[in-house]
Amino acid sequence: MAGVVVQEGLATNDMNEMMKASLNKNINIILYTGGCKTWKTKEISNLVNQIYKIEDGKLKLLVADDGSKAMTAPDTLTSFIKYCAKNYPANRNNLIFWDHNGGSVSGYGYDEKNAKSGSMDLAGIDTALKNAGVQFDFIGFDACLMATLETSLMASAYADYMIASEETEPGIGWYYTDWLNALSKNTSMPTIEIGKNIVDGFVEECGRKCRGQKTTLSVIDLAKIKATVPAKLSAFSKETGNAIKSDNYQKISDARAGAREFSPSSGIDQVDMVSLAMNIGTDNAKALADTLLSCIKYNRTSSDMTNAYGISVYFPYRNAKTVNRMATTYSQIGMDNEYTKCIKAFAGMEVSGQISAGGSASPLLALTGNSEVVQTIGSEAISSLLSSFLSGRSISGIDDENVSYMSDREVFDVDTAARYIAAHQFDSSLLVWKKAKGKHVMSIPKEQWQLIQSLQMNLFYDDGEGYIDLGLDNVYQFTKDGKLVGESDDTWLAIDGQPVAYYFESEEKNGDSSLITGRVPVMVNGERPIP
Repeated sequence: MAGVVVQEGLATNDMNEMMKASLNKNINIILYTGGCKTWKTKEISNLVNQIYKIEDGKLKLLVADDGSKAMTAPDTLTSFIKYCAKNYPANRNNLIFWDHNGGSVSGYGYDEKNAKSGSMDLAGIDTALKNAGVQFDFIGFDACLMATLETSLMASAYADYMIASEETEPGIGWYYTDWLNALSKNTSMPTIEIGKNIVDGFVEECGRKCRGQKTTLSVIDLAKIKATVPAKLSAFSKETGNAIKSDNYQKISDARAGAREFSPSSGIDQVDMVSLAMNIGTDNAKALADTLLSCIKYNRTSSDMTNAYGISVYFPYRNAKTVNRMATTYSQIGMDNEYTKCIKAFAGMEVSGQISAGGSASPLLALTGNSEVVQTIGSEAISSLLSSFLSGRSISGIDDENVSYMSDREVFDVDTAARYIAAHQFDSSLLVWKKAKGKHVMSIPKEQWQLIQSLQMNLFYDDGEGYIDLGLDNVYQFTKDGKLVGESDDTWLAIDGQPVAYYFESEEKNGDSSLITGRVPVMVNGERPIP
């Protein structure tokens, strides 16, 4: 188990849970520690990496000094796996990653002492596992956001099952005592049963100690993923890519906008794959959803999670800058090329819309009177804008180096995109507040509302020296005849009486009730916490 501790001593807590288990003598739990400036456990060094064994309810030191190698270096993981295989050969092997994770985009880990080493991306994990040469009953991620299709396809060469979370994990992580006790009583327990025990313990413990925090954990059959998903994914990707390049782009965009998204504030663009496919609703999409559901052998979520079926996927929407990076990762781990072309086509259309609207701008400009109304323009003018951008013209908020895939005629065609945007562009000249019956209202025709996927209120406070951004909320009003009301009642969210910047993230509806989730950015000891 590779791990790094954080200020709260969460790794120490998990190790204590392991030490409380009554372990069968045939079970060896080997820990690799490092990457942390200050451990809460006195036995563990803050200076060098070490290897420990859980034995008789205590930590037994096996390797006192394994250097200060980065915990996120593939060679570090390979070396640890080989050490375990040589010194503790077993009929059944399992590998658990413990730390911060960033999903398919960033991958595994953060090393406080070797921060410049970055994370171990999926290609790095693939290299480490390949070089280690060990097959596992399961690979687990006691970490955030790693129950992805990309991770599953990569790991399918090295394990029978994967246990991971689609959403960010509450800090307490897995609960180790009970599932280790159960395994100790029956070391021949089927891997899927071990996985179910891990999932149940995690979700139930989070329900007791982290009420209100979103929780997911699933057991994925990697052999079945490898055997059944690639062909279905390829057919889905071809069909979806063709739809994106035709007049059905809006259908795919609406499906993506309505899919269950994980950690939206981080901009990693991961959505539940089954939710996305079901929203698209074609025969190939339904076939992919059914196949994925058959691969997810066990899945539990907290009560405030819907449409989280157990496996997510990267699909660009909030941040088109990561498409090239993901395309490189896909190539390195052998993911289907059709899916790469699909997301490039989608991102190309998305960026084209931003370019035709003049790029991104701050909503603060509307308060200062400096905002410009972008008039609707024809396909020839849009085509000229796109061609100019691809020839090196800069656009506010868009980095041409990160959207180089738009130069690939196989996935993106300027004239086709221009014709589509001209026929479906939003008329921003309608975004005008008018006084009516004592209120400021905005009137937008029904056909233009159909082009709007989300609506949020951004509140700014004038403190006399400038505007303070108080964030976003999903609360707004309409008049009886459907006009948007621009007034505020001058109330906002506060913590202990202090107004805070609040940013809406999601709303879960259950009958007549709903649960709204948002975030409040904070600084801890003068530093921004790691998510």
